[in-house]
Amino acid sequence: MILQDAIPAETVQEAADAAADAPSEQLQAIQGLPTRFTDGEISTDDWFALWTDLGWPITKALLLIIAVIFISGWAKRFVTSTCRRTKVDETLSRFFGNLTRYALLILGGLAVLSTFGVNTTSFAAVVAAAGFALGMALSGTLGNFASGVMLLIFRPFKVDDVVSAGGVTGKVFEVGMFSTTFDTPDNRRIIVPNGSIYGDTIENVTHHSTRRVDVAVGTDYSADLDKTREVLTAAANAVEGKLPDKDVVIYLNELGDSSINWSVRVWAKTSDFWAVRERLTRDVKVALDSANIGIPFPQRDIHIPEAIKVQLAKD
Repeated sequence: MILQDAIPAETVQEAADAAADAPSEQLQAIQGLPTRFTDGEISTDDWFALWTDLGWPITKALLLIIAVIFISGWAKRFVTSTCRRTKVDETLSRFFGNLTRYALLILGGLAVLSTFGVNTTSFAAVVAAAGFALGMALSGTLGNFASGVMLLIFRPFKVDDVVSAGGVTGKVFEVGMFSTTFDTPDNRRIIVPNGSIYGDTIENVTHHSTRRVDVAVGTDYSADLDKTREVLTAAANAVEGKLPDKDVVIYLNELGDSSINWSVRVWAKTSDFWAVRERLTRDVKVALDSANIGIPFPQRDIHIPEAIKVQLAKD
């Protein structure tokens, strides 16, 4: 307290400003080296100080840069080859490899800056804040990207499969990182975000090589059941495109309001499904007509509890 009272405040402030503006001892030593070198006044201690203050940090930074470049390249190749060995999609394998390389390069750059005494804490804070802001801005896009990664890893379908997903039924043309492209049977191209596909039920229509063809048909109540079954069985066995190693099934489904409902089932190749279904529908109709078994229209009986009196109006 006595010392502070003895020295004016202006003098203390000027001394502090001068100390702040004065270069460090290391910087003063480096700035004075050219003059001392020309005057022949450089000693062994000066060369050691120069190496300690400037030469070694630069050498360490160069060695660190070379190591980071080598390690990042090796890590990229390692990650890419590992993904390929595990049957990960080529696009995803390259993406993971490049992501690993750039992440190591950024970390290496921060390490190089730290060798020169640069405080990298602020850089890390800026990177974290930028990553958070970017994540919030691209939340929907990142969701589609994550769904695309899951589709490429688990492979619920592949290119040229016929799929019902995301409210669309069509042949898969391309599975991208953010969306999947479909071609519909009427030759329309539809692009669906991967988030809509992976977050919903996926039906792979052509996953198996064979499919069952079902044709529903109704017959008159007056028709004999055994004869109807015999006619339907003969029509199903004779249909073109039916797989010979799969048995025909004629299933009595229900006693409907107007008809006895049957289901005729045969197996066919997945590629022939629609053609076999059309032929089976035609052959069942022709066989029932030939056997005089009717396919009734919807009927309704109306019951009137009391007799209705009809009276003509008089002129």
